[in-house]
Amino acid sequence: MVEAGEEKEGSGHFCGAVNNIMSVSNQRMESSLVHEILSHLGLANKTAAWGTLGTLRPYLSFNVDKDVQRLLEAIAGQGVDQGTIVNVLTNRNGEQRQLIARAFQERTQQDLLKSLQAALSGSLEKVVVALLKPAAQYDAHELRAALKDLSSAEDVGVEILSTRSPPQLQECLTVYKRDFQVDIEDDMRSETSGLLRDLLLTLAKGTRESYSGIKDYNLAEQDVQTLHEPGETGTGATWITIFTQRNTEHLNRVFDEYQRHNGQEIEEGIRTRFHGNAQTALLTLASVIRNTPLYFAEKLHQALQGAEPNYQVLTRILISRSETDLLSIRAEFKKKFGKSLYSSLQEAMRGDCRSALLALCRAEDI
Repeated sequence: MVEAGEEKEGSGHFCGAVNNIMSVSNQRMESSLVHEILSHLGLANKTAAWGTLGTLRPYLSFNVDKDVQRLLEAIAGQGVDQGTIVNVLTNRNGEQRQLIARAFQERTQQDLLKSLQAALSGSLEKVVVALLKPAAQYDAHELRAALKDLSSAEDVGVEILSTRSPPQLQECLTVYKRDFQVDIEDDMRSETSGLLRDLLLTLAKGTRESYSGIKDYNLAEQDVQTLHEPGETGTGATWITIFTQRNTEHLNRVFDEYQRHNGQEIEEGIRTRFHGNAQTALLTLASVIRNTPLYFAEKLHQALQGAEPNYQVLTRILISRSETDLLSIRAEFKKKFGKSLYSSLQEAMRGDCRSALLALCRAEDI
């Protein structure tokens, strides 16, 4: 384990769930070992098997008054204690961070977010802002930025709209309207066009069907034929309907059958039929559908390339997935790139935010 600080108890939280599978006496088992055990048992990607595959759990010894005091001392001294700020905020889940913010406001009559912004700067300030914003608000602001930057709409926009649960998405859209005084659909219509606009509008409805456990082979065959046919039948509209309405288990079966029938992956079919931002958006969605943790692993790897890491991408993914499936993302990263996500972050990142993002990743994967 490469964790530091007396409050890093994330790995200990995993053991309770593993006890349902096998007798584990060591209550501080490393998360990488837990994931390896679950992998052998075929449970590594089944969230329902033990609650969550996030790296960040509710802090068991949570004391909101103590945390408020620690943060006050961290920003009120002669020098800002960045270590304490990072230690507190990266060891509390989103709900606990919001309780801290409210208690800080009640005690000091000051906004915690603004107080920390005044005390910090640069990349660490941005990470702390992202940690303190409610998840729905953070997503809403990321979507707004993506829609205003056309090069991001087909990437970040599709990512957020296709990887949040229906309740999360609904809350995000509500916050979007509250903060920007406009429905996100109106921004989509004014900032995008064509197939990309139609795809985003459909994803924003959050109407993808859930998997019922019943495999409809006839429908899968029909979808393959529809996606393959040219002309009026196989239009962009039909691709959007299939890609946004069918459950992911069904779509993975469709992708397999598409390759068997046509001798090419669905991604090659997208590249042949579509161009520009429509092609990028559909390729992004196909990647999310195939394997969401792998999609995020590839995005993280891409963000680490070049002379300077893309801290906005790293921050968005590590925070948004820290309570859901970051363990699975870490496993996919190690499997595909032959190196752990923790080591890759450690080597590529510089600056004040390094410790915060490493804390969210949590641990080395041996």
